[in-house]
Amino acid sequence: MVVLAASVVTKGGKALVSRQYVPMTRIRIEGLLAAFPKLVSTGTQHTYVETENVRYVYTPMEQGQLYLLLVTNKASNILEDLDILRLLGKVLPEYTQQQTDEEGISRAAFDLIFAFDEVIALGHKENVTMSQVRTFTEMESHEEKLHKMIIQSKINDTKDVMKRKALEIDKSKIDKGAGGSRYGRMDGMGGVGVSGMGGGGMGGGGLGGGSGYDDDRYGMGGRSGGYEDELGNRVGGFGGAGMSRSKAEEAIKSQAGPTRGLKLGGAKGGTNTNKFLASLAAEGEDVAMSMESLAINPKPGGGVPAVAQDGVSLKIEEKLNVTLKKDGGIEGMEVQGTMMLEIRGGEEDAFIRVGVATGANEGFQFKTHPNIDKQLHAEQGILGLKDPNRPFPMGSPLGVLKWRYQTRDERAVPLAINCWPSVSGGESFVSIEYEASDRMDLHNVVISIPLPPLRDPPQVNQVDGDFNYDGRRNVLRWEIQMIDRSNRNGSMEFVVPATDGGNFFPISVDFTSKQTLCDVRVAEVTRTTDGSSVKHFGESTVVCESYQVV
Repeated sequence: MVVLAASVVTKGGKALVSRQYVPMTRIRIEGLLAAFPKLVSTGTQHTYVETENVRYVYTPMEQGQLYLLLVTNKASNILEDLDILRLLGKVLPEYTQQQTDEEGISRAAFDLIFAFDEVIALGHKENVTMSQVRTFTEMESHEEKLHKMIIQSKINDTKDVMKRKALEIDKSKIDKGAGGSRYGRMDGMGGVGVSGMGGGGMGGGGLGGGSGYDDDRYGMGGRSGGYEDELGNRVGGFGGAGMSRSKAEEAIKSQAGPTRGLKLGGAKGGTNTNKFLASLAAEGEDVAMSMESLAINPKPGGGVPAVAQDGVSLKIEEKLNVTLKKDGGIEGMEVQGTMMLEIRGGEEDAFIRVGVATGANEGFQFKTHPNIDKQLHAEQGILGLKDPNRPFPMGSPLGVLKWRYQTRDERAVPLAINCWPSVSGGESFVSIEYEASDRMDLHNVVISIPLPPLRDPPQVNQVDGDFNYDGRRNVLRWEIQMIDRSNRNGSMEFVVPATDGGNFFPISVDFTSKQTLCDVRVAEVTRTTDGSSVKHFGESTVVCESYQVV
């Protein structure tokens, strides 16, 4: 006996739930199901139909609108077929919550497929009961429960650490408040003696002339010589006729306790942070900041602040949007460039004109800011305001010149990527290579290749540069620190379990460069008032906004 397929079909032959148990094509299954409604005769007592190749065993449902269907070969035992059909008939209401119509079966189709698999395995009936089917489909994974317990334990530990840190911070605030407590104000003091004494402390009335101490000193008014700290806590008074200033301070310090606050950047904190960064790196996260950059230097003058340059800042930035085809060629390339001007000097530096030198730049389209004199730029290559008596705005960058370039010429691409996946012997061998243009040097090149979910990291047989596998995101990163005339071409080869070649796309590329695709640079900056030159500085940068191989 071999069960070819088990299905729930409508009267018109539409399969709501269908599961095949032997290797057959989808077209073959659909053909068998489509032929079934034509073979069923209404008004007969038979629950099976035989054709030249297969046998249909079925049970009508929902007043003949649905059928629970079993497709077997003709050599199968009809009694076993009927036994399977009866068990499947019990499975249906169990997982559809007694709603055995088209809507209920469609909603529970996912669970029904797994239940059918427990009844029939590889085309043969399993010796199971309905209770066993329910137990097998609802069985919990011990590994999953253990993983959830570990995650919850980490969450609880983190909450406990947060509570302890909060208590330490509150305690440090209280310690600081007690150390800087203030005494009650004396209403008056005359000479050296104090005239009024009362209640074991020093009374506030009958004091001689003279100025009293302020809040930061200790006056002993009508509160029995006591004092309040900044949090309103009452501290006991001083008895007797008097107390010297030094003794009072010693008593206050002894009651206030330690005054040190929470320390950051210590040895213990540094160790914990190092462990945290190491765990992030092990999970595939990019840790961009080192421990030294995160530590807080308690000593004054430990860090050197960046010194802002004075003058005129002129920064040039180009953004690339490139889409390459995985079979070769290019879908499109777009370059968007901007020149940003920022006045960082005095007000006299705002009255300027910028001379721009450009090359051939065939295909590039330039556009100036609306307040820039377009005719002056077109004829002389100078960026200046339409009103030379007006200054450029100060304190914020201003885009004075923009350009755009679009092409489908593969020769204009700064970095071409070719990926060649192939399957052999249950493994996929992937060869990927890059070819860089000789017009510019590329920095911090990262080529990210998506991978299917893997149990083990991919086996990298050869690589020009470095590689990093991110198991959480299933991405293999090929990293080249710099591409210049010494390494215009490079390749990498790795092996993973056999998979479809489309799983390695889209490939994402990221890099920077200090050489722009557009030949544009700042020649000089001069004042409009006297024609003298103005100090200027800046840099040119190319970044990838979207660079993919699809």
